[in-house]
Amino acid sequence: MPITPLMPVYPRCGVRPVRGEGSYLIGEQGERYLDFASGIAVNLLGHGHPHLTAKLQEQVATLMHVSNLYGSPQGEALAQRLVDHSFADTVFFTNSGAEAVECAIKTARRYHFANGQPERTTLITFKNAFHGRTLGTISATDQEKMRGGFEPLLPGFGYAPFNDLAAAEALIDDSTAGFLVEPIQGEGGIRPASPEFLQGLRRICDERGLLLVLDEVQCGVGRTGTLYAHEQYGVTPDIMATAKGIGGGFPLGACLATEEAAKGMVIGTHGSTYGGNPLAMAAGNAVLDVILEPGFLDQVKATGERLRGALEQMIPNHDALFEGVRGMGLMLGLKMKTDSRRFVAHLRDHHHVLTVAAGENVVRVLPPLNIEQAQIDEFVAKVSEAARLYVPPADE
Repeated sequence: MPITPLMPVYPRCGVRPVRGEGSYLIGEQGERYLDFASGIAVNLLGHGHPHLTAKLQEQVATLMHVSNLYGSPQGEALAQRLVDHSFADTVFFTNSGAEAVECAIKTARRYHFANGQPERTTLITFKNAFHGRTLGTISATDQEKMRGGFEPLLPGFGYAPFNDLAAAEALIDDSTAGFLVEPIQGEGGIRPASPEFLQGLRRICDERGLLLVLDEVQCGVGRTGTLYAHEQYGVTPDIMATAKGIGGGFPLGACLATEEAAKGMVIGTHGSTYGGNPLAMAAGNAVLDVILEPGFLDQVKATGERLRGALEQMIPNHDALFEGVRGMGLMLGLKMKTDSRRFVAHLRDHHHVLTVAAGENVVRVLPPLNIEQAQIDEFVAKVSEAARLYVPPADE
């Protein structure tokens, strides 16, 4: 690997993309990679989508940035669309998922402060969660690999096993503000919450005056076949963080909340220099133009079922490697009996297929939502061929 001036915090591989076309990335030497990682669920419409590209080109020639000291017709338009299609009454725009979760944490704490209960500061979170890389969001996870060396961390979090309602309820005390949870753990291994678990958290919040805060940074914006994953659970949050796919590749996130949950977020309580800039708003609106078209989300569900079915048919041919498929829609995980990171590298380096490793030895399968059947067939064939040729290291 060449020496680079970039801070060495990423284990960068040898793939060096310079161009994207639909479901493919093209490297410096013209090599083509089938992209079923989508920038870790970011490139929602693939690469170079004509509508998204045109709207960004139009906006960059018109107005890229303006201070939030001024009115934002662009931000108001996108926020209204999100409100119209979600549980929320109000929106704060950010530049990333971590920022959206930070805003969600602040909103939850400020709610109880505004209610005259400033002692309610603790959010109960769940083991193996991933909420971001800021000091606040690494404090919200129990994963040592993200926390080590960054102490002292932010106080105000408790940690319960994921999908264990009784354990979560047992942590509640007079300091509890609510729950912060991913409906589907992404980095943790594509682990969906059970309906009983998520619905139970909602019930407990209603009974105890707590807030349900959802992190839909990875599983939101159509990824599971509904605009947000919680819709499939019949659950409504009080506050929600969203990002990744919402900008289609442009940096954009948002914190959505009900009017009641956001009652403490008044002038001066939060801000972002770049949050809600016109270029980001153009990206978000362009993405919504596509995914809110009649039938688009139904097609995501149908495509997800076809992809899941094809992978499940493949598994018996390689049952020494694979255990099963988990997830929802086009947020799928291929559970392995061996080190998923090594298999992801094998797929990438020898078969030019891009996926992402996750916890519990899971291969994340996150194609663009507009993926076509030809690319699904190509993906399954290449994974099967990769499995046939893969020899696990002797130390496994």
